[in-house]
Amino acid sequence: MEDPYLYPHTDILKNLADIRDREMLSCMEAEYTSIRLAEIVTGESVSRFDIVKDAAYVLDKMNHYTWEKSPIDEVAKIFSEYLAELWKVHPYREGNTRTVITFCSQFIESKGFYIDSELFKDHAQYMRTALVAASALFSDLGDKRKQEYLEKIVLDALERGQEMKQRVSDVIKKAGFKATEGRIRKIVYWNRLERHEHGERDVGLYFREKDHFGTPKSGTSIFL
Repeated sequence: MEDPYLYPHTDILKNLADIRDREMLSCMEAEYTSIRLAEIVTGESVSRFDIVKDAAYVLDKMNHYTWEKSPIDEVAKIFSEYLAELWKVHPYREGNTRTVITFCSQFIESKGFYIDSELFKDHAQYMRTALVAASALFSDLGDKRKQEYLEKIVLDALERGQEMKQRVSDVIKKAGFKATEGRIRKIVYWNRLERHEHGERDVGLYFREKDHFGTPKSGTSIFL
């Protein structure tokens, strides 16, 4: 039986661009995915977290856990468990690892825990191996999971994220403003958009701008 998701007599997935050359399709996918992921991690619009039906039960458990009142080491442990569980469900045929990691990183930040997801990208092979090790639960062989590798990098990423949050908070205070969660979030996303951490002067001018609720466009200076 032929796979309905492939072009006939090929192993190439059907796609909106109708590209039937594997190399061209890989290049297009890589470029488009990079653009979309960048838009996600530098945007503030993510407020709803749902996912395909087969993975809904994992998300339900994630939503019912009391993240905000837990210490960071426990957050890293529980987050790693859910990340591995969701990854193993494999809700996406292509790009499953990067999509699930991005989804979970956005989810945990919605709970007030900033995370350095660049650490996952910079150690992509380690992350994949750690996810495999953390998901090794078999009906015939039993529980072979080793979660400590995934927990370690997740804890590192969370600690880096919290350190970054503290730096942003300190800069906002030095600029003469109260470091509310909303202000911290705006500067965090602005820093990510511009790919560097803004200092006291920049942040002060940012919040004094007439339309300070907007995020400056990438490459556009707010200074004259």
